[in-house]
Amino acid sequence: MPVARSVKVGIVGGVFTAMVGVAGVGAYNIYTGLDGGGGSGTPGVRSQAAAADPTTRAPLTGKEITATAGSFLAAWSSGDTAAAAALTNSPETAASDLEAYTTGAHIGSVKTAPGAATPGGERFTVTARIAYGGQNSTWTYGSSLTVTRNSAGDPAVAWSASVLNPGLASGDTLLTSTRDAPDLEVTDRAGNVLTGDRYPSLARIIADLKQRYGDRLTGGTPAIGTWVRKADGSDGPMLHVLRKGTGMRLRTTLDATLQSAAEKAVSGRNGAGVTALDTRSGAVLAVAYSPADGVDLALMEDSAPGSTFKIVTAAALLDSGMTPSSTAPCKADDNYANGRMYHNDSPTLHKADATLAWDFAQSCNTGFIRQAGRLGSNGLKNTAAKFGLTREWSVGTPTLDGRPDMPDSSAPDELTSEMIGQGELGMSPLVMASVAATAASGDFHQPLIVDRGLVEGPVATASGLSSRTTGYLRQMMRGAITDGTASGVMSGFGPGSGAKTGSAEVSGQSTTNGWFAAYAGHVAAAAVVHDAGHGNTTAGPIVAAVLRAGR
Repeated sequence: MPVARSVKVGIVGGVFTAMVGVAGVGAYNIYTGLDGGGGSGTPGVRSQAAAADPTTRAPLTGKEITATAGSFLAAWSSGDTAAAAALTNSPETAASDLEAYTTGAHIGSVKTAPGAATPGGERFTVTARIAYGGQNSTWTYGSSLTVTRNSAGDPAVAWSASVLNPGLASGDTLLTSTRDAPDLEVTDRAGNVLTGDRYPSLARIIADLKQRYGDRLTGGTPAIGTWVRKADGSDGPMLHVLRKGTGMRLRTTLDATLQSAAEKAVSGRNGAGVTALDTRSGAVLAVAYSPADGVDLALMEDSAPGSTFKIVTAAALLDSGMTPSSTAPCKADDNYANGRMYHNDSPTLHKADATLAWDFAQSCNTGFIRQAGRLGSNGLKNTAAKFGLTREWSVGTPTLDGRPDMPDSSAPDELTSEMIGQGELGMSPLVMASVAATAASGDFHQPLIVDRGLVEGPVATASGLSSRTTGYLRQMMRGAITDGTASGVMSGFGPGSGAKTGSAEVSGQSTTNGWFAAYAGHVAAAAVVHDAGHGNTTAGPIVAAVLRAGR
């Protein structure tokens, strides 16, 4: 709890060293000034009698601060926890915390040494001697304390659990013991350990994987150390290791190199998400989003994918008998069957003798919607099923609703809207990366982030695309790079690559979401950037950066 604004807080200014020789008494924190809870009176507020006394309203002097801190540390060092607690602004809470620390941390002695002064206090180095289970260890860490006035107006140590150790919150305790189970490390496919500190976008996923699969793994030996028992009874972090354990390892499909590239690519972009997959297996290679403490836009996004969905629509039209060279006139504005009027992103985009390949490369909306009669009410959805978009997915970690969103497209205006990636469609970069992967290989492999044997729930299957449709689709996606809207951002990618740009209108936004889906070699990736404009300049650089890392 922060210090009440009306309370003057003094920081220990003296230099001193305290030795503790009482078994079980441990390291302490002299770090953050907090008004306590659980003591007599209201924290940070003096009684009326004290408030009436001018001397109690005076700022703390350096002498008062030094004397109070020194007395507290001397009492604690001597093992007189009752006297130490009495020198705080919450004696009852302090006494309880000190007793719990004494019995739980197994610290035989403590030595403190002064450190550098800071704007909020003065840091100290704490060296603690720990003995437990035949293990002896020295633990050194930084700590500090603050001095305030108690409810009677007297100088007192501002009490909180963090006075014992900076890693403790209110109600937490320190314990030295053997952990109940071996540590669990999450690794990439090559055995590199993945952590949320190094890969911020994976923090949520790593925690979920540990909880989801930890009790299904075997092996390893538990560590012995000093760790936090949280106020709710759960285990907190281990702060000091007396004996290292051998951890269990959960191998994921992720690739540390691609993950690093993905984290860097989305860094600093608000509302961005990207997912990369292995086109040969559907293995999830990278997941990143920004801000990393926000919504997981890589796996949990649910919005219209814009023209990136023309990959599916083009496949459906190819399945209906069209070829890349089939005529598909591109008009500036057009409709189908007297339905909704559509336009292109650029009012100058039109070509009377356009082909399906030209429409795809230039992302002409009207050239696509005019072909709706070839698909009927089920043609688009039937082809979407070949991409696995009508089945439930179990990826191994939560994704939005566990499945893509392919709504009923029987209504004419809904069908034409879906043909250009709008309407009621709801997709994520994970889904669109899978679409690109299916286009690249012709086969659908449901994305997975862990070995299939660990996954509970259905793993979707689908027929994939015919060799004819796959060949034509790859030709058209390559054309988007060589002669179309993806040419700039995908410059330098060779014949084994293909892409599709997208911009999606979203209700309530003045600017479109940028989308981009592409593959190069055996890596496919897709990205979205919210409220950012055209996909080739917003999401495209993110995808291109990840694909380059996969070369």
